[in-house]
Amino acid sequence: MSKVPLTRRGAEMLQAELSRLKTEERPRIIQAIAEAREHGDLKENAEYHAAREQQGFVEGRIQEIEGKLANAQVIDPATVQAGGRVIFGATVALLDADSEEEVTYQIVGEDEADIKQNMVSVNSPIARALIGKEEGDEVVVQAPSGERYYEIVEVRYE
Repeated sequence: MSKVPLTRRGAEMLQAELSRLKTEERPRIIQAIAEAREHGDLKENAEYHAAREQQGFVEGRIQEIEGKLANAQVIDPATVQAGGRVIFGATVALLDADSEEEVTYQIVGEDEADIKQNMVSVNSPIARALIGKEEGDEVVVQAPSGERYYEIVEVRYE
């Protein structure tokens, strides 16, 4: 399996979720299963089946997170010498050529992407268009709504 890029913050978020699932959710579900067993016949016990289903979801998520962390390549953009180029983890200020609005995005891993917080996946069209470019470059993004034109105003490594 290939390495999956993650920022340090993204790796810490996954680690925190994994810890919560193992130390809080897993014991709570085990307790719920034990209580449901005490109610008798398991075939017709809705509480038991609901707890077992929840256990399946939690165990699946634990395995998914452990797999991602095992294959993660944690990148701290502040330590990378990129020479002003847009790289994974960089925060990029863009000027929309059509609307003259300035927008800022950070290029992050797929698990960290959240457009509401201006964090775009490294696999998104805008990130693919930006990677390797420098301040002052003009970029054409092939968005689902058509071509968008941006100028890179600033590149930061935070």
